[in-house]
Amino acid sequence: QVQLVESGGGFVQAGDSLRLACVASGSGFDLRAMGWFRQAPGKERELVATISYNSDKVKYADAVKGRFTISRDNAKNAVYLQMTSLQPEDTAVYFCASHILQYTYTVPITPGAQYWGQGTQVTVSS
Repeated sequence: QVQLVESGGGFVQAGDSLRLACVASGSGFDLRAMGWFRQAPGKERELVATISYNSDKVKYADAVKGRFTISRDNAKNAVYLQMTSLQPEDTAVYFCASHILQYTYTVPITPGAQYWGQGTQVTVSS
């Protein structure tokens, strides 16, 4: 079993930056793809970014390309999301996710394919 704890959310102004962190407990972190997803009020949860177990492959939603960067530190069992040039439309609860399988390259949103953190709120004011 994997437990994920996010931190780093907050209230910022448009154009500001934030860095989200997610620390995992349990075994096998370094063998699983990790990802960040977000869910805005009244909307479905959506992919933000994923990173493979070995950091070789990263994937971003079109809406965040060029502004957000996902990274991981397997020695610390941590994954990060550096967010720059934040906009009001980035306002959402951000969730960390781990693939349930090892040696994976991305995290699908298919129900049951991942472990989830509890989420951290990011609010961007215009």
